[in-house]
Amino acid sequence: MTAAGVIALSGCTAGVMDICATGGVMRAQGVPFVRVLRFVASGVLGGAALEGRAGTAAIGLALHFLIAGLWAFVYYAAADTWPALVGWPVMWGAVFGVVVHLVMSRIVVPLSRAARRPFAWKAWLTQLVIHVVCVGVPIAVVQSYLMR
Repeated sequence: MTAAGVIALSGCTAGVMDICATGGVMRAQGVPFVRVLRFVASGVLGGAALEGRAGTAAIGLALHFLIAGLWAFVYYAAADTWPALVGWPVMWGAVFGVVVHLVMSRIVVPLSRAARRPFAWKAWLTQLVIHVVCVGVPIAVVQSYLMR
């Protein structure tokens, strides 16, 4: 498989797992799934996206998969430089998931146009677990399998 195919497949896998996990957690808290997608869109469009229509949710979904694809590209580039990442995908994927969560929660979201929310440990830790299990590890495992 080509590099683009490996990146696309691992990014899509992580994108689906992440949005399903986050959507499920939020739905359990009474937040509609469309609101999760609008929050993602608000990173680019600002707070008005939270009151948007279906098109706003579609933008959020597209942005979500774009971001997952970018993270898959980052892991691919790192694995190309450090082949050990391919040999131990679960361990390095977990580490990568922590890195993804830290960068997204501490740098990307604060610098975006998304509405500011008060810090909550429970939400932060929940997202940490989701980023490890549903983003980092799947990207690493899919890429490891396809790159061998």
